[in-house]
Amino acid sequence: MGTSARQLAQSLPVDVDLIVGIPRSGLLAANLLCLSLDRPMTDVDGLCEGRLLQTGHRYDGDVSSFEDLDRVLVIDDSVKSGKQMTETRERLDAMDFPFEIEYAAIYVSQKGHQFVDHWAEVVDTPRVFEWNLMHHPMLKRSCFDLDGVLCRDATPTESDDGPRYREFLSTVKPQIVPSERIGWLVTSRPEKYRPETEQWLADHHVEYENLVMLEETAGGRQGRDSHAEFKADLYDSTDSVLFVESDCALATTISERTGKPVYCYDRNQMIRPGFVAETRTKSSRYLSELTTNPAAFLATASGYVASQGYNRLAMAAHRYRNG
Repeated sequence: MGTSARQLAQSLPVDVDLIVGIPRSGLLAANLLCLSLDRPMTDVDGLCEGRLLQTGHRYDGDVSSFEDLDRVLVIDDSVKSGKQMTETRERLDAMDFPFEIEYAAIYVSQKGHQFVDHWAEVVDTPRVFEWNLMHHPMLKRSCFDLDGVLCRDATPTESDDGPRYREFLSTVKPQIVPSERIGWLVTSRPEKYRPETEQWLADHHVEYENLVMLEETAGGRQGRDSHAEFKADLYDSTDSVLFVESDCALATTISERTGKPVYCYDRNQMIRPGFVAETRTKSSRYLSELTTNPAAFLATASGYVASQGYNRLAMAAHRYRNG
């Protein structure tokens, strides 16, 4: 969101005096925006009650009361159907404030842009954001790695396939507990550790439909390729729409094998089918251009930079059309 918030900040009117966040996710967007613009911030209740959030010593503006305000920006993280933004607008319209209020969102749907004056990017549905992934209803149609996501990975010392490993399985602290029910927990833990795993999940109130564990071969634990095949086969055999995997290499392999997206939890990165081939092709092409024809490389780079300004130009055109 940081890059998009900065992009939005650069396109806003210079005379915005106050940033107002719509709880809850809109507060994150408002905070990023007010830090970028060096403006004070409040939430919707604060605006209605006439109170500002404390700004800290780094803010050097002169807004000390609502009497100093001329233009206020109300922002949410995203607008899909426009329901929340419409409710907020109606509430604030009823307050009859003496200053101008404009509305914004970091991300809007194709329909959502009509409910705001400013936005950074159009992101259509279906969509999920990193800050609400673990609390999104789509988890019921998702596969989840366990170690490295819901809890940390075992250390080499703990991975003794014996007493220390059993202790790890029973006592490791959760990294996060999703608030929605998960469709498939898919773990490379051996099947023999199902009792400890199920007990840990129950102790920490992790809700799920299926727990799929790895069957060991006669020779012991399988290698990374087998782990990737195991997870990819399960993902491919279900109607799940997303796999959340801690290891980026495994995430890439799973995506390539299934043709489905995989979210790499460690790197906070969505891996798409063809990701590796696309990355290698681009890297090879750019390196070749830089080596053999620096001018062509600079032209390519300049074109990319220019393309990133497209949304800003679109927003400027939108403001011009609407006065």
